[in-house]
Amino acid sequence: MDKRFFNIFPGLTEEKAIALLETPLEELEDKSDRYIAASHLVNFPSERSINALIKTIQDTNPVLEQKIARRKAIETLGRLNVVSALPTIRSCLGDADCYTTENAVWAIGEIGTEDQEILAEIAQLLEKPDQSYRLIIQVLGKFNYKPAITKIQQFTEYDDKPIASAAIATICRLTGDYSQITKVVEFLQHSSVNARRGCIQDLIDTKYYKSIPNIAKCPVSMVFRLRGIRLLAQAGIPTGEINFAEIEPFLDSVIRDHPNDLELVHEYDQAPALEFVIKELYSTDFGRCYLASKTLLQHFDPEVTGATLMATFAESAHNDYGAHYHVVKLLGWLKYVDAYDLLVEALYNKAPQFQKSRGAAALALANLGDERSIPLLRKTISDTRIFDLKYACLLALRQLGDSQTAKVLVDDSDLLIQTKAKSMI
Repeated sequence: MDKRFFNIFPGLTEEKAIALLETPLEELEDKSDRYIAASHLVNFPSERSINALIKTIQDTNPVLEQKIARRKAIETLGRLNVVSALPTIRSCLGDADCYTTENAVWAIGEIGTEDQEILAEIAQLLEKPDQSYRLIIQVLGKFNYKPAITKIQQFTEYDDKPIASAAIATICRLTGDYSQITKVVEFLQHSSVNARRGCIQDLIDTKYYKSIPNIAKCPVSMVFRLRGIRLLAQAGIPTGEINFAEIEPFLDSVIRDHPNDLELVHEYDQAPALEFVIKELYSTDFGRCYLASKTLLQHFDPEVTGATLMATFAESAHNDYGAHYHVVKLLGWLKYVDAYDLLVEALYNKAPQFQKSRGAAALALANLGDERSIPLLRKTISDTRIFDLKYACLLALRQLGDSQTAKVLVDDSDLLIQTKAKSMI
């Protein structure tokens, strides 16, 4: 589990957090402190913290600040896998607040249970309006709860495509009949970014290894695609159902993340102006960002584009992690040599939200062909434990003519890094 964002209130002690939860709401200077406390106790899995969180859930004061604190307390207990909290969390399955119910279902999914009555209660929520149907279906699939098949079946044609995707994939898992799984694969090319992202998780859950080439070409952030391929590889390689050679080209293409390797779902109805295309790099739908990147590379003068990208970086992209990532990659593909210092800075940027830009910077430096970056990339490989950054540095160093560094990683703790390094020697 990634715990980098857990301790976001470093000055808050366990005692203080518990005290905030136990202070009557009307006595708190800032009523949102109760939510903060419930969130922060994820760092303290002690009996006192657990009891304070359970008491918070049992306080059904309908005031919004308490509702929000209850939801967070349920989530925290789920993250801490507190089995003793199951009865309290179960009592929230019938809560009038659908978000409290959602968190209860999620927490039960995290903690785990074989109690058929609890699973039947979760399945019954599929009959209730305005619930988080996708999550409910996923949790029922996780527990292999076959009595829910009929209830889940009714969602396979649902208008909300992420819900339909989860339903189809879960029916495949529960029945063993995978004849409809291609419908989930088709969602990888849906116009809705949520449908594209959601179906990757559904393909992971069904261990549908044949979808790896399709996932690699799906126009969503490489974070979703890389996670999908890695989890499928980690499930399928040890069992012999797939091997590294089968997935290597797709892993490489996802790490390189060039728009020409994707099947884009958007298009422009007329030739756009440079200013418009640059703005598209800030879209929350990466499908639009990839179309913009492809357009910039194919239809505009490289020098003008490079200078404009440097300007947008200075103005806005330095603070927008999505645009930051796309600008870094583009400067490498454009071979814009004046960007060298900017790319080195991006390589060393350790802020969590800019993590994927570090791998992009490694590859962009390789595309510039400047050998000054070789020792920087070698040092980065030895210093980092981040998968995509390490993999990108390996690809970058090979592109720059260094095949020796791979030898350092033949015993890496990550199977995919280890196998990639061996294949490069």
